Amino acid sequence: MSDPIVDGEEPARGARAAAVRLAPEFGVGLPGDVEAALHASGQDGERYLDPVALSALIVSAAQLAWTVYMDLRKRTAKPAREVVARRVRVELTDRADIEAGVRDRVIDVVIAETLPPDQELDQE
Repeated sequence: MSDPIVDGEEPARGARAAAVRLAPEFGVGLPGDVEAALHASGQDGERYLDPVALSALIVSAAQLAWTVYMDLRKRTAKPAREVVARRVRVELTDRADIEAGVRDRVIDVVIAETLPPDQELDQE
């Protein structure tokens, strides 16, 4: 049996769910574009705001969010969503081709869809 964490199923699931939630804002083709980005290997991740680029952002954010979450779980049983979101935002700030507000909205949705539902948002 495969391990969903090792095989990348959790980030992929989060990316797919985020694309469905973001589709009303960014277009009905977004879930298909995300699926294509998930299956593409060696693609250039520098394209943002066209549908494929937005999909790449969603997939990158989901993978990074899951990695950050798992790293923080080594130190604390329940990492705060906001801590994960902040680290993802910091890592993805070099993407100047996408407006910060859009990037942050995408990250928020990806975090909500990728992290386990029992993780509560800690207010700071």
